[in-house]
Amino acid sequence: MADERNHKPDHPHLRPRTGPDDAGAPLDPPEPGEDRVAALKAELEAAREEVRQANERALRERADAENVKKRAAREQAEAVRYGTERLVRDLLPIVDNLERAVEAAQGGGNGAPLVEGVTLVLKGLLDVLARHGVTRVESEGSKFDPAHHEAVAHIESAQHEPNAVMQEHQPGYRLHDRLLRPALVTVSKGRSNLANPEGGD
Repeated sequence: MADERNHKPDHPHLRPRTGPDDAGAPLDPPEPGEDRVAALKAELEAAREEVRQANERALRERADAENVKKRAAREQAEAVRYGTERLVRDLLPIVDNLERAVEAAQGGGNGAPLVEGVTLVLKGLLDVLARHGVTRVESEGSKFDPAHHEAVAHIESAQHEPNAVMQEHQPGYRLHDRLLRPALVTVSKGRSNLANPEGGD
């Protein structure tokens, strides 16, 4: 009897739960390593999605760049091919006038109408060139300029300053500020003044 009085029941928190009452007991928490693996998987999936979107953007940008490049090449080719369209259109009336002048010359006559017609055609042609930025290089009577003149001869002259353009053989032309061709000119070099030798018998 003494043993029964002295016997103490097990502490309820220390007694293992094996009966039906154990159903409401909390489950063991997940291991810390499992949370880490799940987080890494989520990060990996997010990184893959970011890479996929970056690749799609790169492909779209590359396609846009190719389209821009092709369009620029097409526009450049058209500009080269049709760049002289305006000039040619302005020259067509001059061609018409030349044809009429040739027809008039073939009809006979004293030739004066042909000269007058060709003169008018030349004036019209020069006007067209001027509208397109073509100007004539000033030559005769001006100072020789190697940037715009090409000397084909040098002649002594007492009537001209040295290095002056005496005669123009072929006119030069500029397109805006660019030289198309220099003028072919004759340039004065002044007279040679040879002094008489002094002394002697």
